[in-house]
Amino acid sequence: MANNKKKCSFCGSSEDEVSMLMVGLEGCICDMCIDQIYGAMSEALEFSNGLPKNTRKKKKNPKVTAAIPKPKEIKKFLDQYVIGQDDAKKYLSVAVYNHYKRIGQNMDDIEIEKSNIIMVGDTGTGKTLLARSIAKMLNVPFAIVDATVLTEAGYVGEDVESILSRLLQAADYNVEAAERGIVFIDELDKIARKGDNPSITRDVSGEGVQEGLLKLLEGSLVNVPPKGGRKHPEQQFVVVNTKNILFICGGAFNGIDKIISGRLNTQTLGYKAVQQKHVIDSKNLLQYILPTDLKSFGLIPEIIGRLPVLTYLSPLTKDILHRILTEPKNAIIKQYISLFAIDGVKLTFEDEVFDYIVEKAIEFKLGARGLRSICETIMVDAMYEYPSKTGDTITITLQYAKDRIEKLNMNLYVA
Repeated sequence: MANNKKKCSFCGSSEDEVSMLMVGLEGCICDMCIDQIYGAMSEALEFSNGLPKNTRKKKKNPKVTAAIPKPKEIKKFLDQYVIGQDDAKKYLSVAVYNHYKRIGQNMDDIEIEKSNIIMVGDTGTGKTLLARSIAKMLNVPFAIVDATVLTEAGYVGEDVESILSRLLQAADYNVEAAERGIVFIDELDKIARKGDNPSITRDVSGEGVQEGLLKLLEGSLVNVPPKGGRKHPEQQFVVVNTKNILFICGGAFNGIDKIISGRLNTQTLGYKAVQQKHVIDSKNLLQYILPTDLKSFGLIPEIIGRLPVLTYLSPLTKDILHRILTEPKNAIIKQYISLFAIDGVKLTFEDEVFDYIVEKAIEFKLGARGLRSICETIMVDAMYEYPSKTGDTITITLQYAKDRIEKLNMNLYVA
């Protein structure tokens, strides 16, 4: 009598010898073979993802530029969130557009290199806000890193690879998405070379960090610990290619205006130079910044060369601060009005209050961030009392604002 029992086409086991046997059009497969195939495929995929991209099967670049707006459209979007700083917006818009345009193009003859950006400006002028707004518009992974915590490998602090760990976290550990992301390195001026004279001790948080950043900025394959922290031999790494990651660096560079002023004065020779000297705007010397000024400040030439787009942010005037307070899409005053509206309270301000807040912000020299600090001081009592009074209307008068600020000044004086 013929045996009609079905058998697995892969291992030959009969249906009595296995827990499950799936029947297809021309064969069968058992549950054990399915498990083995699944495990082998998982290992193969993990291995291919860990290889350099040139050893994997090549595939066309995704069309990331299909939704990338033109430079004018990028600047128009930035205008909704950042007041003024037209030069910085223009440089950023062009650099970002060209960067993502080069990612989406397959050019065999000419390979377009990326243009990382460095922004120089006083604290509170909008460096971080510009970078965050661009990332929001493009809908790409975005990470903010403080350069002050970075140290040379082997010393207390964070390795430079931790920058990419944060980008991976922002991309939900999607390596391909992270490789098209944006990283904003803040406080770049804090890793400037401490001095030109050689020292017995190593400059582990200055020049050493700059040298460690070189491979990231230029574009290379980097072994990144996915959870951050220090590297160790037994740790598993994620290979990230930084070739298409846009790095935007920012810093206040306190004291660089003296370097610029000295350079401008040394070049004023002759009658014509004396005439040109009067054209120089001494209140905004950053507009005359050159890469040589960054070198004099303490950045090594190698890192300056990897940040080819240099732009500046102008100091905030009284008019700009007034507009920042009320005009942007997420203006501070609009935020407070929305907060009170959630509790059913209508909030209004006298126009004189805005001028008073701006004057205090200039007095404290905190830039745009100072506006929120002053507003919090003025609004804290109202935010404590009025949420319990649904349906009420509150108007912030000039005298009310002055009383709250003077109360703060008195507390500081007593302390």
